Amino acid sequence: MKEGKLKRSDFLRGAGGLLAASVLPISLVEIACGGGREKGASNEGFTFAFISDPHLTHIKGTSFVRNFDSGLKKAIETVNLLFPRPDFVVFGGDLAQLGKREELDHGMELLSKLNVPVKFVIGEHDYYLDLGKYWEDKISKLQYSFDHKGVHFTVLNSILTYEPWIQKWKTPEERMNQMARLDNPQGSPFMVGDEQISWLKKDLEKINSKTPLVILSHSPLYKIYQPWNFWTDDAEKVQSELSRFDNVTVFHGHVHQVLYNQIKNISFYALMSTAWPWPYPESYQRDKNYIPKMTVFMNRQDPFHERDGTGWAFVNMENGREEMHYKLWENKDRVVKYDDKAGHPIDSEYQLPESRILPQTHY
Repeated sequence: MKEGKLKRSDFLRGAGGLLAASVLPISLVEIACGGGREKGASNEGFTFAFISDPHLTHIKGTSFVRNFDSGLKKAIETVNLLFPRPDFVVFGGDLAQLGKREELDHGMELLSKLNVPVKFVIGEHDYYLDLGKYWEDKISKLQYSFDHKGVHFTVLNSILTYEPWIQKWKTPEERMNQMARLDNPQGSPFMVGDEQISWLKKDLEKINSKTPLVILSHSPLYKIYQPWNFWTDDAEKVQSELSRFDNVTVFHGHVHQVLYNQIKNISFYALMSTAWPWPYPESYQRDKNYIPKMTVFMNRQDPFHERDGTGWAFVNMENGREEMHYKLWENKDRVVKYDDKAGHPIDSEYQLPESRILPQTHY
């Protein structure tokens, strides 16, 4: 079949088979601009891939943690095998574990093997050693936007925090180590910040409200669980700036798990990590959590398996509505899609409690 004759749905079916064979934690995304487009926008659907949260960890010299390297390498190799090629790759943040130049350089060397352009989102593990200076100098801007075939993309640096917290630590290394901890009473919540929200408002002023809008961030742009920093303090301010658009989709990393949510006109989807999964905050009862009630949790396979809880996904998006296909390690696929009647995303097979697969018990 010639490339010009191949439909995007054929691409995704073929890619799904290819990637299911390799079972890797990446996301393939298809966007088809539907009705209500801004005049002059392209009718052409397109694909892009997602790779997120590899947490490359430097040991010493040229040695890095093998398992984390392996996940990223395999994802890159698989993207390079896709036909037709995706238009670009989105990298969702946390390339490094402790923000070291060795980790960032190593990650960029691996990512340089991709045969398509990369759009970068910064994570807190990349940022808090030098407050993003090396990233911005060598890798990417921290916030930016671009248009692609009728869709407006905005990339936000959602992992900023309050200046007094930044200044309280004696060394950059101490600051980085504090921010890298999951359950840290001395941590500080993420935020986008007033300056960046003003930038966002200006960026969106020129965009028609019927144009499909995709926001790329590292942290979730809503509040889930503050003790683990699954949280963005000023998320409601960001949501307000997006309120005039008909359909908005936010893709984020950081939480290393399947999550989906709907807040007014905005659909939210989390991506898995190529390194490891985090537990759901419901497993820790010290503080109240705000896990979306609509989310059906991913079923952990085996905590002794190094790929437990990692996975990949692809998204079909038409008329500004998305259909998220989660591919979990040695587990049944999950399809989460926007339901017009419900007014939010639902799992097409497991949404009803009586339809769910019971978790395994390990002794």
